Amino acid sequence: MHGSEHALQTQLHDQWKNLDAAVRNNVKGPLLTAMRNAQQVISHPAAQAAAEVAAVELPFNEWPEFLPTLLDNIRGANYDKPIKVATLDCLGYCCERISFLGGEVDQASTDSMLSAIVDGIGSTRPNRMRHAAAGALKNSLLFAETNMEKQEERSAIMNSLMEATRCEDMNVRIVAYEGIVQVAILYYAKLQEYMTTIYQLTTTTIKEDNEEVAKSAIEFWTSLCEVEQDLIDEEEDCRQRGLQVERPCMRYVDAAMQHLAPYLFDTLTKQDEDPDNDDYNLQMAGQLCLSNVSQTVENNIVPVVMPFVNSKIQDGNWRNRDAAIMAFISILDGPSSDTIGPFVSQSVPVLLKMLDDENIIVRDSAAHCISRICLLHVQFIPPEIFPSLLEALTNKCKEGSAKVASQAATAIFNLASAFSDESGGEDQATNALSRYMQVLLQTLLQLVDRANADSDDSSNLRLAGMEAISELISVSAQDNLQLLSALLPEFITRFEQTSAMPVLNEDDKNAKEQIQGLLCAVIQNLYRKLDKATVLPMTDQVMMLLLGVLQTKNSICHEECFTAISSISDALEGDFVKYMDHFSPLLVAGLKNCSAYQVCIVAVGTVGDISRNIEGAIQPYCDGIMNALVEDLKDSSIHRSVKPPVLSCFGDIAMAIGGGAYTPYFDVSMMMLMQASSTEVPQDDEDLIEYLNLLRESILEAYVGIIQGLRDGNMLEKFEPFVPGIMSFLQKISEDPNRDSYVLSKAVGMLGDLAQTMGAKIKNEINKQFAAKLISDAMSSGDASLVEVAQWASQTLTALVAQP
Repeated sequence: MHGSEHALQTQLHDQWKNLDAAVRNNVKGPLLTAMRNAQQVISHPAAQAAAEVAAVELPFNEWPEFLPTLLDNIRGANYDKPIKVATLDCLGYCCERISFLGGEVDQASTDSMLSAIVDGIGSTRPNRMRHAAAGALKNSLLFAETNMEKQEERSAIMNSLMEATRCEDMNVRIVAYEGIVQVAILYYAKLQEYMTTIYQLTTTTIKEDNEEVAKSAIEFWTSLCEVEQDLIDEEEDCRQRGLQVERPCMRYVDAAMQHLAPYLFDTLTKQDEDPDNDDYNLQMAGQLCLSNVSQTVENNIVPVVMPFVNSKIQDGNWRNRDAAIMAFISILDGPSSDTIGPFVSQSVPVLLKMLDDENIIVRDSAAHCISRICLLHVQFIPPEIFPSLLEALTNKCKEGSAKVASQAATAIFNLASAFSDESGGEDQATNALSRYMQVLLQTLLQLVDRANADSDDSSNLRLAGMEAISELISVSAQDNLQLLSALLPEFITRFEQTSAMPVLNEDDKNAKEQIQGLLCAVIQNLYRKLDKATVLPMTDQVMMLLLGVLQTKNSICHEECFTAISSISDALEGDFVKYMDHFSPLLVAGLKNCSAYQVCIVAVGTVGDISRNIEGAIQPYCDGIMNALVEDLKDSSIHRSVKPPVLSCFGDIAMAIGGGAYTPYFDVSMMMLMQASSTEVPQDDEDLIEYLNLLRESILEAYVGIIQGLRDGNMLEKFEPFVPGIMSFLQKISEDPNRDSYVLSKAVGMLGDLAQTMGAKIKNEINKQFAAKLISDAMSSGDASLVEVAQWASQTLTALVAQP
């Protein structure tokens, strides 16, 4: 459920609690009565409604009649099976709703519920009742912490679930496994005495049961891997920090891996014969599980999997060849590069041959495997094979199968991304892709044209092709600039053609806007690469197309459009001002687009980029921009991630237009910054701690920009009254154990800026222990850039304090 739906649900529940007790009782009584109706069309909806009411009232110890009535329904001999099923469903829904709303249930109520549910799941009960009870047990486990601590009660719960995995009804077996998965997630520390039985049950199910139940059994091991990965990470973190490990990992996956693997290998041979069917099947479940095992046990997986790969990779049966490739893909992520690298080097020539396998599913898997190798282990592709690899991928982009062509394009994207990492973002005179660039781009353009003409799987094919083109442009060296300059008119033409596409329905609209978004990304990268003289003659045309996109309300590609315009402003610098009259109303609309907060964030970033590029020329447009930014901060319903970039943007604007022009906005922006400075978050919420660091970093960036703007306008006296508040903010940062290195760097830089700009006026306020601590912490950080900032700030503060 999304946050807005959760808020609505909470609001509705609050409204229910505000109703008069007599009114509520007039609803609750009939619901309990209706649940005792033998007709399912009456009892089932009543069960759902009663669960919603109970989810609100039970955490407050209200509705005392609810649980006794339900327990009587389940245990009473005079109630028919449909009533018992509806009652168990009600308990399950109720637990699910309470946990979703963050409520708790007292222990006596939990005991009563669990007792009734375990009774309902028993082997003597009818299967429909067992199914409802298994679902209810799965949903109630969150509240069973005390019960799971007691050996007898824990075993009653576990035995009832394990017994239910043997039920003749597959629906009961599936839900029972889902319950065991929940136990693994919630009560990992209690699994040990049951692991042998669970291993036997799951492996028998994987081998012998039908596909749906087997997938549920595999899910136990997949989820166990995820739990153990988290525990292993926690152990490592504790070791690094010298802390005692509170939740040890029992390494169940490592212990079972060698025995479990053959069952998973067998699932890899259960491919769907339709290559275009992407429904989640047994083979996918097995491959996902094996990948998780690899990430959990890391190097230990290699000697278990590689014998299977080597024995089956050239098997006469296509299913075995494909299974070998999928097994190899599973272990590409997990083992160290040194361990898996030699196998990768040996595999590439074999995989290149398999791109021409007679079976399309094998060709697809081979292309996927090469794509993963390009992403994760490109350094192990033998240099002498590089030309053959590019030739093979280029040929596969022309493959009749859209899936194989898409995988080949993704492999080219991953290969290009590796060059981006290698160059460190700097333009090189040439690189290993330069000589192939023209052929690669032409091939990918043909692939995109095919996607535009072909309705089947066109979206994925187009996406893979355009993203590969964008990445190739991004990593191209200087010896390809002439080629890129010829590409810009090509993409302008494509953009014009797309803009003229008719929109008759929602599918047409989405297809058109997807293409426009991908074209925006290509244009963005071309403007980053080409010089001003090259792009200037074509920019009127480009801007007209981009402004047309922004004029389309609710378009899904506004983010990409704003990002492209940022790149254009970077390329044109001061010359971008000619577009501001037409662009600024659309920019302000983006800033006000609170419902699509990602668009809002990107629009804020565009304001910052344009401010830096056209500087004071942005001043005539600042009223509308600043009003929109302030409204964003005042909007309590806006996503919190919008606020840091908005605050930082104040500094960009102040620096661009200078202190005098910033005067109308100074008081309101300082008030907003001071308010944001007082934000506190819980010390145990990692997400909110990360948000607070982002917020503080942005606040400090804003202060620095405003100080610089005021200094340039000889108006620093306006800033003086705010210095004590800023010093308190810096002191708070100095005492925060959760601050990150970015905040520390900005705080130390802020100290230096204040000392340099405000001088003797703040000598006494800055000569304090917290300032020395911030600088000392930065000096001892081991981060070269942080140390450099600290040295400068230290010299600046020392010189100020030494003044008579």
